[in-house]
Amino acid sequence: MDADRRPPHPLSDQTLALLAGGYAWLPQRMRDSGGEPALTTRLMGKPVLAVCGPDAVRFFYDERNVHRHGAIPGPVQATLFGHGAVHTLDGTAHRERKGLFLPLLGADLIEGVVEQVVAAWDEGVAEWARRPRVVLFDEAAVVLTRGVHRWAGVPLPDAEAGAVARDLIAMVDGFATPGPRHWRARHARRRQEERLARLVRDVRSGRTPAAPGSLLERVAGHREGAGERLTPGTAAVELLNILRPTVAVSWFAAFAAHALHRLPGLRDRLRGGDPAEATAFAHEVRRFYPFAPFLGGLAARDLSWHGHTVPRGGMVLLDVYGQNHDAGLWGDPYAFRPERFLEHPAERDELIPQGGGDPRTGHRCPGEGVALGLLESLAVRLARLEYEVPAQDLRIPLRRIPTRPRDGFVMSGVRAPEHRTNTSTDTENETNTKEPPAWDTAETSSTN
Repeated sequence: MDADRRPPHPLSDQTLALLAGGYAWLPQRMRDSGGEPALTTRLMGKPVLAVCGPDAVRFFYDERNVHRHGAIPGPVQATLFGHGAVHTLDGTAHRERKGLFLPLLGADLIEGVVEQVVAAWDEGVAEWARRPRVVLFDEAAVVLTRGVHRWAGVPLPDAEAGAVARDLIAMVDGFATPGPRHWRARHARRRQEERLARLVRDVRSGRTPAAPGSLLERVAGHREGAGERLTPGTAAVELLNILRPTVAVSWFAAFAAHALHRLPGLRDRLRGGDPAEATAFAHEVRRFYPFAPFLGGLAARDLSWHGHTVPRGGMVLLDVYGQNHDAGLWGDPYAFRPERFLEHPAERDELIPQGGGDPRTGHRCPGEGVALGLLESLAVRLARLEYEVPAQDLRIPLRRIPTRPRDGFVMSGVRAPEHRTNTSTDTENETNTKEPPAWDTAETSSTN
């Protein structure tokens, strides 16, 4: 009997080690295996092939090798993606459903989302200035929630924006953990699916008009297969798969503020509004800071990669965090250096914070362009904003998935850009400051 098909020895399963190690678990295993681009292990009793590197990205996103149907665990579907979501489909069904999301790849629509979020940001800043202190992570979530709802044509009273933002954040925050965070995520998804399913039914019945050309109109009217419409519940799931990841840019906004605090010399570079500088900074935030630790699928057949095998139905993991911190790709991966993307453009299968492959045909997030555009614009506005950073816990724990600065990045004395003075002390150039390698510490990759 093939060794990979034998019943697992209980001590060989790495599930508990993953829960303990968080982001550092798979890169550490890769290091322990001699730095090879593949290894085999077991998780939840199943054989696992883990792969890393640009060639592995192409291997992973080839549907002849790896498929998603049945690959996403039930708890993740019940929190992050939703049951019946595009992420769970393969082949023709995936391509038909993905037709809903392909317009997000267009520059005009990306610009539309950014415009609405920026307007909401400016409204938010005016309100923050009247408060002694604000938590950027929380406030960015409200700004993003308001902006993306306006763009999508989804009604959202101002008084409800905070509660909806908290639910959208909870879905992301609780997908990879047991306990209270997970159950908050489940309850949040149920509330928001019910809200949006009612809206879809009202649009279809004519009780609520949908703006022509809006995302709401598109999802409510979408047909696939033999011409059948999505059920209201599935339509709600797919609406959330635009709203939720847009609001998840809150993580990147907090990371951007963290980077600007650590490396204040970057502020002047961003304040100038040079699009190339903004893009390079946004890419580096997405590369450097932890978000997705890895992506998973199921082996479509018996697979072999660099001498490591997994049987059909076994798990295949793509090491996202490890690849984004691979010294062979990035030179000095624990230095925060936006200029690396001015020196060398971001290659599709090298930089994979939101997956790899072709977003038009594969499983790479079609909203990645939206996330990038939002982060570019918000980083420039953040660099131009005047505020103080009071004493707080800015550590970023690697055991927590998804992680973020512990206190969410607290700001005090916020002043709108037009009130700037010439007394800024942002003159220190620290762009080569290094973070300690993630696998050298069990607790943090960044400190105040």
